[in-house]
Parts: sequence; structure tokens; C-alpha cells
Amino acid sequence: MYSIETDALTKRFRRVEAVRDLNLQVAEGSIYALMGPNGAGKTTLIKMLMNLLRPTSGLALMLGGASSQLRGERLEAIGYVSENQKMPDWMSVGEFLRYWRPFYPTWDRALEDRLATRFGLPRKQKLKHLSRGLRMKTSLVSILAYHPKLIVLDEPLSGLDPLVRDELMEGLLGLAGETTVLISSHDLAEIDSFASHVGYMDLGRLRLSEPMASVRERFRSVEIRSEKALVLPENLPAEWLQFSAQGTTAQWIETGFDSSRSLTRVREVFGTVQTKACAMTLREVFLTLAKANRPGETKVGAL
Repeated sequence: MYSIETDALTKRFRRVEAVRDLNLQVAEGSIYALMGPNGAGKTTLIKMLMNLLRPTSGLALMLGGASSQLRGERLEAIGYVSENQKMPDWMSVGEFLRYWRPFYPTWDRALEDRLATRFGLPRKQKLKHLSRGLRMKTSLVSILAYHPKLIVLDEPLSGLDPLVRDELMEGLLGLAGETTVLISSHDLAEIDSFASHVGYMDLGRLRLSEPMASVRERFRSVEIRSEKALVLPENLPAEWLQFSAQGTTAQWIETGFDSSRSLTRVREVFGTVQTKACAMTLREVFLTLAKANRPGETKVGAL
């Protein structure tokens, strides 16, 4: 079952195609991290999912129904927080939370109190006087308190200090298994530690979408050493990116690593050499994908 599905979803702004033929599936109960450079189309995609933008073509489904019909019980089952989301600054934290309670039949006052205490929210303080971190914590409490089936977060960690980011992530992880989370963020270190699935967008297209465990398995930084100068082949395997060689050593990023098959291919290309393959962080994978989609490079869509 999928909490989010899109079929050939496209959004054009005059001549600019912000999202192109995008097919996305977010499994129920997963924590899906959506990554990509600025201008990749992540926010446009999320706004279409939340029915804040109408798609030019294609289909978006949220909790089994069309995003264009997002209302009633389905809307009450979704929590949404955006980086630039506006808040009623004249309200206090307590007034803000009290305002939202009647809209959600599943609002859990005990959970609200626990989260507010855990995050150190000053209930009597006006929202306009809060730091960015406290405003984001307040927004998060306002969506977690009603036990949503789906949480959509658009760059919620941007500009926050590490301690605040950790506290927000701990709050989300406390609901792991109860809900599905789609999070768009550039804070790759935090995503690396808790996401179950990852997607990579660039130029409006979804170039990669798979379980985090699969990404960790198939991306490797490979280094070889030979006793004599390496003889380089005319054509390198398409899965070898950022290849460089000097004298008796060579390095590259392999995007389809398999311990047996990959080592066999190294021997076929270079003969007997010492080979070291190291796992990569999500940040390193992100940079590899970004470079691979530059003009003249092997495209990620072909990987």
C-alpha cells in the first residue's frame, strides 16, 4: 500500500517545466527523504501533493484519493509543515494550539502536553517573539498532536541549529510506525540517520527512488592499486562515475556495486590489483548524483 502516488505528474510555469512526468510511490509507514539541489522541483511537487498548486497534467494521490479532492477526513489525516509557512504572529503558543484542537477529532491533549514540555515551548509567549527553532517546534506539535496518518515536511530543518534539528527528529521518530513521513531537506546528515527510503530529484525529474538500504549497498567509493602502471581501457563501465587514474592507482564511484560481480569486473578490466570499496554517506551520494547530471556526464536516469 502507498500513502502517496503520482503518475506522470507535470507542472509548467509558462516555458519552465518545474516537474516533469514524475512517478513517485511512498510506501505506507515509511520515512521518505526527498533530496535534490535548489530548483530541482521538490517544493513544487509537495505543493501539488497538498493541493496548493494545480498540476498541468498527470495525477497525484494522497491516502488513496486524488490530491485535487483533498478535504474532510483525508485532510484531517495529513500533517503539513513548510519552511516558509506563515503563522498568526499575534497568537501565543498556547492560543495557537488551542485554536487547532477543535478541527481534529483525533487531537491528543496528553500528547500535545508531552511534546510541548519536551520541546520547551513557552505557551504564553507570542509566536512573533519566538526563534525560528521554537516556531518550527510549535508547528510540529500542532501536527503531531492529532496522530496524522501522513506527515509532509518541506525543508523543516533549514537554518536550525544541530540541537534543535535533533529534537525535531526525535519527535518524529517517536511516531515511527504510526505514520508515513515525506520530508524534503538539505540536512543530509540528519536524513541519513533516520530515513527508510530516499528519492533524488533534479531538473523536475525523479532520478532515483529506492530504500535507503539499497542505496547504501549499491553506491561505493572504489580504489585500486597495481604493482605496475595501469593500462586504461577505451570504454569504462557506465556504472563507474568520477573515474580518475594516475600511475598505479585509480579511483571511482560505482553506482551498482555487488561484491562478487564488481570485483570480477575490476579483474577483467585491470588484471590482478588490490581493491578497496568503501561505503558512502548520503551526502557523498548526493554530490555524486548532482555531478552526474551536469552536461557531458553520465545521467543518473541511465543508472
